[in-house]
Amino acid sequence: MTLALVTAGAQPDEAARRASPLAVRGLTVSYGQTPAIFSVDVTVRTGAMTAIVGPNGAGKSTLLKAALNVVKPLAGTVTVLGQPLAQMRDRIAYVPQRASVDWDFPTRVIDVVMMGMYRKLGLLGRVRATHRSQAMACLDRVGMADFATRQIGQLSGGQQQRVFLARALAQEADIYLLDEPFAGVDAATEKAIIAVLKSLRDTGRTVVAVHHDLATVPDYFDEVVLLNTQVIAAGPVAEVFTEDNLHTAYGGRLTTARADPESVAG
Repeated sequence: MTLALVTAGAQPDEAARRASPLAVRGLTVSYGQTPAIFSVDVTVRTGAMTAIVGPNGAGKSTLLKAALNVVKPLAGTVTVLGQPLAQMRDRIAYVPQRASVDWDFPTRVIDVVMMGMYRKLGLLGRVRATHRSQAMACLDRVGMADFATRQIGQLSGGQQQRVFLARALAQEADIYLLDEPFAGVDAATEKAIIAVLKSLRDTGRTVVAVHHDLATVPDYFDEVVLLNTQVIAAGPVAEVFTEDNLHTAYGGRLTTARADPESVAG
């Protein structure tokens, strides 16, 4: 099964929507009088890595936040495995943009990771040795086990991003949504993150990431959504990630985007 949406005007098959780990239809968000995204339809494929790509201000992060109801949409529906989002939140792990987090909050790395277990523990749940072992295993998976007792604010940007990925791993979710996971990280961290994400994909999990580096899309992802307020095209990278579709999405900014990947973040 591929992404049912191939062009901005196509209508996804309803059976595909019901089976999809994440399906949005007619999603519209406006900041003031300006639409951030308009009537967006996307049906994500199970067990694939999907990139959301587009120019600065295209609404990529807004789409992810609206799909999670972090940002309230004006219109549209979101389903997770065919069910309303509210009933399926425990199936989703979310990694926000690093810049949106208050890194001065006084907490240790191990405690940040254990925040991913709050649905298992409850607000007043007792933390047991098994929970700490699981958190340490998640840190080890992202190469951060030696930093477990370090204050989160003392870490580099790449290390902080790894810790947030470890927190997502601790949730043991089926769907992982990441907002610019590679922004501002070093090459070693990017390599470590993509390895973990691909390992999730290879065990049947679904990964959706807002992404800015056009050059790495074919190597990192199976599917791509090209967005510029509306969906330009979506589907397998080999079919959708074409020169014509990129020019439609980026217009005159395509050359700049390829020269400087950071210029298309947004």
